[in-house]
Amino acid sequence: MSRLEAFGNQLIEFHLSVRDQLDELRETGSSSGAELRVHCLAFCRALTAHHTGEDNGAFVALAEHYPELRPVLEELAGDHVIIEDALRRLEKLDELAPAERLRELDTLSALLETHFNYEERKLVAAMNTLTDDRLGLPFQPPA
Repeated sequence: MSRLEAFGNQLIEFHLSVRDQLDELRETGSSSGAELRVHCLAFCRALTAHHTGEDNGAFVALAEHYPELRPVLEELAGDHVIIEDALRRLEKLDELAPAERLRELDTLSALLETHFNYEERKLVAAMNTLTDDRLGLPFQPPA
C-alpha cells in the first residue's frame, strides 16, 4: 500500500490527536502560567504546521485532481486564518484569569470541531484516492 493511500484516514487520526491535545490543554488551563504556556505553545505550533501543510500541499493537490472541491478548499483555508487568530490569543493565555482562559479554549474547541467535521466530511474520501507524493509528508500528531 502506498504511503498516501490512506491519507484521509491519517487526517482523521491527526484530528483525534488534536482533540486529545486540546482536552489536555483545557485541563492545564487552571495550572500555573509557565506550565500552561509550554503546553499551549507546543499545541499551537503543531496545529499551525498542520494547517500550513494543508494550504501549501494537500489542498493544492486536491484542487488539481478534484477541481469541484475548490470552493470547499477555499472555505477551509479561510477557516485556517480564523483559527490562527484564536491561536494567537492563546499565546497570552497565561495572562488571563481562569474564566477567560476557559472561554478562549472553548472558542478554539468549537472552531476546530466545526472545521474538522466539515473537512473530514468533504475531503477524506478524495484524499484516500491520492497515491502519489504530491501532498508532502504525512500529518504528524502534535508533540
